[in-house]
Amino acid sequence: MRKGKSFTHRIYTMIAMAVFSLLMVSCGIYSFSGVSISPSVKTIQVDVFPNNAPLVNPTLSSYFTNELQDMYSSRTSLMMVKNNGDLVVEGEITRYDQTSVAPVIDPTTGKATAAKVRLTIGVKVRFYNNKDEEQNFERTYTNFADLDANTTLSGGQEQGLVEEIVELIINQIFTDTVAQW
Repeated sequence: MRKGKSFTHRIYTMIAMAVFSLLMVSCGIYSFSGVSISPSVKTIQVDVFPNNAPLVNPTLSSYFTNELQDMYSSRTSLMMVKNNGDLVVEGEITRYDQTSVAPVIDPTTGKATAAKVRLTIGVKVRFYNNKDEEQNFERTYTNFADLDANTTLSGGQEQGLVEEIVELIINQIFTDTVAQW
């Protein structure tokens, strides 16, 4: 006679684990994507984020808003609505600036020059959970990316940095709103 669990017992154990996992996901307790949304929450409203920064990138508002909406659409089962959402994400772009960082002293002239240019984007976000108002918040998210000063910050270079920064900010917003650990 063989020691240990029988084949049938192992099958029942695996089935029980699978059912338990499905129940946890369907009940909103846990999701393998990291999203933790109450089952009563069905819709989300992501308003346009106007660009109110002193320096305006003309495409940033629509790009940021579309990327944020796409994040919720692709990573949750929430239905996107234009108003009266169970969850509401709104705000504005408050910062878009370029600064010189990492100064380098030229040994021949003694003058300092920037080794890098930093692009910084800041976004103020107001989040409302109409099913659980204790989760409501207002926060500012800021992030940046650097580029060698020898390269001009225009055209494709700037857009690449914008995409990198927007992705970082959107991930932070998403985590704080629906992937709360």
